[in-house]
Amino acid sequence: MSGVASTLAKKRALAAGFGTNANAVKYLNQDFEALRSQCLSRGTLFSDPTFPAAPESLGFNELGPRSSKTRGVQWKRPGELASRPEFIIGGATRTDICQGALGDCWLLAAIASLTLNQDVLARVVPSGQGFGDDYAGIFHFQFWQFGEWVDVVVDDRLPTKDGELLFVHSAEGSEFWSALLEKAYAKVNGCYEALSGGSTTEGFEDFTGGIAENYELRKAPPNMFQIIRKALEAGALLGCSIDITSAADSEAITYQKLVKGHAYSLTGAIEVGYRGRRERLVRMRNPWGQVEWTGAWSDSSSEWNYVDASERENIRADDGEFWMSFTEFMRHYSRLEICTLTPDALASDSYKHWSVSKFDGNWRRGSTAGGCRNNPYTFWMNPQFKITLLEEDDDPEDNEVGCSFVVGLIQKNRRRLRKMGEDMHTIGFAIYEVPQQFHGQKEVHLDKNYFLTHAQKARSETFINLREVSTRFKLPAGEYLIVPSTFEPHKDGDFCLRVFSEKQSETQPCDDPVQAELDDETVSEEDVDAGFRGLFTKLAGSDMEISATELRTIFNKIVSKRSDIKTDGFSLDTCRIMVNLMDESGNGKLGIGEFATLWKKVQKYLAIYKKNDVDGSGNMSTPEMRMALKEAGFTLNNSLHQIMVARYGETDMTIDFDNFVACLMRLEMMFKVFKKLDVDDSGSIELDFSQWLSFAMI
Repeated sequence: MSGVASTLAKKRALAAGFGTNANAVKYLNQDFEALRSQCLSRGTLFSDPTFPAAPESLGFNELGPRSSKTRGVQWKRPGELASRPEFIIGGATRTDICQGALGDCWLLAAIASLTLNQDVLARVVPSGQGFGDDYAGIFHFQFWQFGEWVDVVVDDRLPTKDGELLFVHSAEGSEFWSALLEKAYAKVNGCYEALSGGSTTEGFEDFTGGIAENYELRKAPPNMFQIIRKALEAGALLGCSIDITSAADSEAITYQKLVKGHAYSLTGAIEVGYRGRRERLVRMRNPWGQVEWTGAWSDSSSEWNYVDASERENIRADDGEFWMSFTEFMRHYSRLEICTLTPDALASDSYKHWSVSKFDGNWRRGSTAGGCRNNPYTFWMNPQFKITLLEEDDDPEDNEVGCSFVVGLIQKNRRRLRKMGEDMHTIGFAIYEVPQQFHGQKEVHLDKNYFLTHAQKARSETFINLREVSTRFKLPAGEYLIVPSTFEPHKDGDFCLRVFSEKQSETQPCDDPVQAELDDETVSEEDVDAGFRGLFTKLAGSDMEISATELRTIFNKIVSKRSDIKTDGFSLDTCRIMVNLMDESGNGKLGIGEFATLWKKVQKYLAIYKKNDVDGSGNMSTPEMRMALKEAGFTLNNSLHQIMVARYGETDMTIDFDNFVACLMRLEMMFKVFKKLDVDDSGSIELDFSQWLSFAMI
């Protein structure tokens, strides 16, 4: 239950504005300013208890305690490594980022891209920290983590070997912002080793809060130039590279001065008049600040002599920047990464802002983890989200009419789980058209029959075991359903779904309403027939009432004789729930009418249970529980189904009869208690602490 409470508290905090870059969540509740002041007043240097200078912060396998790579590691502060340590000297540059003994080049490429955009860098590396008068051995950085910005505190004890930094370091050796940034990112992900292997787009997103797309240029869409131009107009970060075919190729320079295996930025896209036609050009930037393309349209090439002077005046290329034709760009470069920024990350109003929606969700084994469409009988259980595309693009150059949007599905916190032997799930999503009868509704969760009879309209490019799957789409205006899933069913995981749309759109979770249609099954004492009356007299004993203990004995005798249902017997707790629900007098026992009503309910539940035990095993599976609950009169949303399965299901994803009855009885009691207190039918009730405890203890 504490997990439910923390989820609600987090939702309220986000609604109050926490989690923005300007008001970041304090990671592990550590307040940088308070901790620094504390250390300065005491005259001590900060030591972080939550990420200690110890083997467990390094790793668990290749960087584990017994690894040769970590033998002889010493944790040292910058003052022990350089006579005059600096945080940043003359601004952050790519030479501040030299890789160490960790396979996190993907992260370093993303950090390098930060140095090209000072506005973005300032969001990640807060100002006002260094090795001056206010130095206290403590630093902080801000990262975007699955929908919210977190402020991460670290001490400046860094792992070294033979007097040298083990991981990231600056070329000069006296600048430490990049090493401390890497440490903070390792802390968020559990340890340094958790950073090994990844995609640059993952770093792009965690440093900007944007959404990243990957394009293999040999399979690029026909409108690639328009996509690039629109991305630049929206203030996106664009990176590209040339694949290497062998280790010897890494940073090898071609005869036309392009560097293989090296991250370039794409900073401009234009069309110019050239010899009676329009020529499409892109502007590239080499972070080295030198080594530039020498082919057509390079800085001093003859092609510029045939471009009108008025067009040439508007075309600028600084050192390290150069122009090349779009055709040659597509031929020479292998891949392009586009990171579209959120409106809050764009300092200038000149950019065209995309509309952004973001939702958190989870897959839970047995209730909401249905797997991909290959699993037709469980796929429908996955969380569902509706996107309403309201406006078509207004791009006169694009012949295809429709609404452009990008869907990104991120699986959360998987790096942290590497210590426990877990890794990335294989994830993806499918998009369906919402049936006409459900237009304008959000309280609907489409069931198995819909997905068995309708084809998807679009889907993620692939199911893959990366942190994020993102794909760009163009669909006619209308209402669509996005169904995110793992490839295999019954995989536990948390996710964040984001939709970036070029024009206005609306995205919302689609879920069943929480409601109950409960028939009045009350049997009055007068309606009890003679046969049942005789049975009750025999069972009830001298006081002519049945207690929870007696009820347990009665039910267990009955179910033990049945071979068509599996149960380990009714618990006393379940029987107490049944008595609490049926007991009108409040004496904790059931009279003949109350017992007859209960008996009628149990018979009805038995019929539903057997109907949903499709294979006749004597057990009902938890995936079919949603349908069974609906048949019993209860409509519940995803989070409640997860709670029901967690509380009443078995480890093999079955639910036996006694637990099924307990679940239904408790649900009925909770609905009835709420309805009785909600006299105005407002949908909310107010309880003081004593009343809350009384009802929670039922």
